[in-house]
Amino acid sequence: MLLLLVLIALAAAILPFVNYAPNRLVSGESRQLWQIGAFPPLCLLLIPALFVLLSFLPGRGALVATVIFAQILFIALLWSGGKAAQMLAQTGSPLARTSPGSGLWLWLAVALLMCSDAIRRLTQSASWRWLLNAQIWILPVAMLLLGEFDSLSLMKEYFNRQDVFDSALQQHLVLLFGTLLPGLLIGVPIGLWCWRSQRRQTRVFTVLNVIQTIPSVALFGVLIAPLAGLVKHFPWLSSLGVSGTGLTPALIALVLYALLPLVRGVVAGMQQVASDVLESAAAMGMSRAQRFWKVQLPLALPVLLRSLRVVTVQTVGMAVVAALIGAGGFGSLVFQGLLSSALDLVLLGVIPVIALAVVVDALFSLWIALLEGNAHD
Repeated sequence: MLLLLVLIALAAAILPFVNYAPNRLVSGESRQLWQIGAFPPLCLLLIPALFVLLSFLPGRGALVATVIFAQILFIALLWSGGKAAQMLAQTGSPLARTSPGSGLWLWLAVALLMCSDAIRRLTQSASWRWLLNAQIWILPVAMLLLGEFDSLSLMKEYFNRQDVFDSALQQHLVLLFGTLLPGLLIGVPIGLWCWRSQRRQTRVFTVLNVIQTIPSVALFGVLIAPLAGLVKHFPWLSSLGVSGTGLTPALIALVLYALLPLVRGVVAGMQQVASDVLESAAAMGMSRAQRFWKVQLPLALPVLLRSLRVVTVQTVGMAVVAALIGAGGFGSLVFQGLLSSALDLVLLGVIPVIALAVVVDALFSLWIALLEGNAHD
């Protein structure tokens, strides 16, 4: 709690709340929270004091109050950032840009952390935790759709490159699902093949561990030459979309990276099924296939989903690097922004990747929680 208060004090007193620049390529000047009139100076003292008071109050009521206060603070900060951008846009030129400052990012992170910690201590139910964390974003998403943040430089960058953004999103999803489907089709059978044999597991995991240790950029680069040579000798492959750069080497590399957690998940999930459960199923007259589909697979599914969850989040992040070999996705926006020193363009590629990873992780968390809840029932 004290650490959070220190972070809040630093964010309010030192770091800028927003940055105002005459155009997208100039760093501009910083504006503190009290300089834009969003929060009176007295509020800056009341917010830490209220956090301290809530931390010393016992019982669930204090936790509920903490969740409500942290959520209100989070929404108020977002609204203040949008309003600050609107106010500055009215006084500057059309080329002027107002971007969130490091202080605003830190304030938002602290408010979310405060809210998440209170929710974790408030309930032990994974489903209720998921719902309480999800409802935090209802108002911010509504504010986004209503245009409250349109004056921020990030949204201006989006409106200027909406077609490019939509194409990047589509390509990123192609990389994601183009990795998951082949990964499951290859990884699940390999996992089942290794399940009953320790010797097979040792050999397969050794190979997959070696692949996992290769840096992603190196693996993407290694695949370029053999694929280009393959297309040269078999030109008809180019009609199928196969080439030395682009989507093909990216998907091959991402699938290779996905195999280790998937195979481990299948092996661990199948091994956790107790032998007495299988003996009971056999005593009931179930065949081997029935035991697999009706007993082993449902019991192993939560472990497999946890592995698939890791693979999905990993793929969302690693697909950014695939833009270096022409695979597209949000990585193309990130690297284009880095080359042109345009921070807003970098954020336009980074923030959707983070959001996509968080949404995917949350959906898998809910799925696993519902499966485990049904299993306990």
